[in-house]
Amino acid sequence: MSKNIYLPYRMRVARITEEAPGVRTFRLEFVDPAEGEAFEFRTGQFAEYSLFGEGESTFCIASPHTRKGYVECTFRRAGRVTTALADLEEGAIVGFRGPYGNTFPVEEWRGKNLLFVAGGIALPPMRSVIWSCLDNRHDYKDVTIVYGARTPADLVYKDELKEWTQRPDVTLYTTVDPGGETPDWTGEVGFVPSVVEAKAPSAENTVAIVCGPPIMIKNTFPTLRKLGFADENIYTTLENRMKCGFGKCGRCNVGKIFVCKDGPVFTAAQLAELPAEY
Repeated sequence: MSKNIYLPYRMRVARITEEAPGVRTFRLEFVDPAEGEAFEFRTGQFAEYSLFGEGESTFCIASPHTRKGYVECTFRRAGRVTTALADLEEGAIVGFRGPYGNTFPVEEWRGKNLLFVAGGIALPPMRSVIWSCLDNRHDYKDVTIVYGARTPADLVYKDELKEWTQRPDVTLYTTVDPGGETPDWTGEVGFVPSVVEAKAPSAENTVAIVCGPPIMIKNTFPTLRKLGFADENIYTTLENRMKCGFGKCGRCNVGKIFVCKDGPVFTAAQLAELPAEY
């Protein structure tokens, strides 16, 4: 008999971290340790997270593929499923189905500079790539991260941001929207694309990875092109287009591609060939 493709792993919520208002991170460990040892994924892939009687919700795997035995996900309380998940406590059992989709080609980036540009709750898929690269730090040259949110309270992974700030091999710029700063805020003030333009990272031998709200991505791509980045060296993820994971329901269809199967990772050059609806 063939394996049931809709059958999820049973996962235990081992740790819950409050990241920002309405945003939580779950560390999920396999109920069956043998499944955990056999499980593999690559950075950039996504999964379906479920709760019996409530349904499934799709979001990225936020932990790096370099670390085994668990996966992490970060989500905002929004609809029915994420609200039910947000109400859970440590020790609860959830479903996990995946991994799906393609990956960020981190092996191809060896020997290059890396520029990560993220906004708001879109840092989780970027976090997986960042840690996957930092866990193999010797493979890459300069690592620069530009991350912004509406206010300091809306920044996620605050402890890790502090750790990246203290690392001598990482350059981190955090920013908040104009008007969102607080009296004790010491970072940048401005929208993410304007901060990227002001810092003007070199495009030479550099790969840019961009993840954020659609409007942020739309405004960041021209900024990167202005700085000399070729579309082939700009990557992003369209995970917000995904639903079932298999390309069966049609929600992920954009032009001739199905994001669940052909993505969610694309270069700006690939996106230029798609209809504007993406």
